[in-house]
Amino acid sequence: MLSESVEDYLKAIYTLGQHGNPVSTSALAERLNVAPASITQMVKKLDQMEPSLIRYKKHHGATLTNHGERVAVEIIRHHRLIELFLQQSLGMGWDEVDAEAEKLEHVVSEALMDRIADVLGDPKFDPHGAPIPPKGGRMPVVEGLCPLTAMNTDESGTVRRVSDSDPEVLRYLGELGVVPGTSLKVIERAPFDGPIHIQLETTTHALGPNVAARVLMEKD
Repeated sequence: MLSESVEDYLKAIYTLGQHGNPVSTSALAERLNVAPASITQMVKKLDQMEPSLIRYKKHHGATLTNHGERVAVEIIRHHRLIELFLQQSLGMGWDEVDAEAEKLEHVVSEALMDRIADVLGDPKFDPHGAPIPPKGGRMPVVEGLCPLTAMNTDESGTVRRVSDSDPEVLRYLGELGVVPGTSLKVIERAPFDGPIHIQLETTTHALGPNVAARVLMEKD
């Protein structure tokens, strides 16, 4: 059994080091809100564990071993399944579920996670459109998406994923109807990093570039 702290480190390294890139201790410190000295101490400890969970090299950063990656992906699976369960079964808002899932992902049993997955119909995506990995499997690769900021005037597409890093932004986008599965069209782009004007079925909205960048689209 691994501690919650260790699991948080593995998940952070996986998230920050997509495609196997080394993750610096400073990036981990910012992500986990932990002092850099404590980060260095922990990654050295994880590097020395048996079986080893990470590989750490001073001035280069940390990468996950195969074992560490499997653990990280399973924790992410827990997190995303719990988010979907809280939303669909308990009626929580998609802006609320991330914080609750952060607490629960470490303590639920595998038997309960299997039951939740079964009740939800073995879902493929969480409320924000992030893929849910299969039990014991690798993270699914979702290709062909682009940020809303990369779309040109008169281009249309479908929202596939929205960043869950800011609950207030999620709440705002939810009120506008900019959620996974929604079709929209870019009708105008203001110059000099101005707002992007989008059209849903019968409504139009202007999104600032910082908000629009959080929305991943599949172009028509």
